[in-house]
Amino acid sequence: MDNRSYYDDFANWYERDRGVGYHKMLDDLELAAVRRYGEGKDILEAGCGTGLLLGRTLEFAKSSTGVDLSAGMLAKAKARGLSVTQGSVTELPYADESFDLVFSVKVLAHIENIEGALSEMARVTRPGGYVLAEFYNTHSLRYLIKSLKPPTAISNATNDEAVFTRYDDAAQVRSYLPDDLSWEGSRGVRIVTPTAFVHKIPLVGSAFRAVESALADAPIARDLGGFLIAILRKR
Repeated sequence: MDNRSYYDDFANWYERDRGVGYHKMLDDLELAAVRRYGEGKDILEAGCGTGLLLGRTLEFAKSSTGVDLSAGMLAKAKARGLSVTQGSVTELPYADESFDLVFSVKVLAHIENIEGALSEMARVTRPGGYVLAEFYNTHSLRYLIKSLKPPTAISNATNDEAVFTRYDDAAQVRSYLPDDLSWEGSRGVRIVTPTAFVHKIPLVGSAFRAVESALADAPIARDLGGFLIAILRKR
């Protein structure tokens, strides 16, 4: 299934269980990185989906813009009153050096032309600005569990194995970078969580959240996150 059709199909289920437990933890840890580098800045979310994270960036950004391939996802983002445009991460519909920060979460893992996507994200970033690019990490507990568990439904018609998915470790991500992006560091999201279910258990979920927050930027663990956020700077 092509990416546009997959996410159009996913749109009606995408926000189920969001805003609580496991998914809220992921969103909060990802957004913390965006805030760190984007406070008071012009921000673009490449692959904004229904606008859940993009809407929260309005709390601290100078301006927030989103782009997504899926009309189904964008319909929900527009209903939130967000500034969004339909387009591809590999061909962003913006002029050179339009933003101070470009970020993308849970999107680049589904892009075959990853070098092209990173080049486009760099192109629309101003010199000295940042690109935060999240990948699915092979060096992680999540990768091991995903390789063993059955597919997860994303609608009544299909599951998460219906779309192209890539897994990359930090070294592989570095090899994809265009010349105008430098590696500044990384942030690990979901390092020790075995399954989403543990975040539904009182006290246990809080304990896992505290540990995940403590390890996200720890040098010994940040490259072990199931979701690996590469922190990149435009030269």
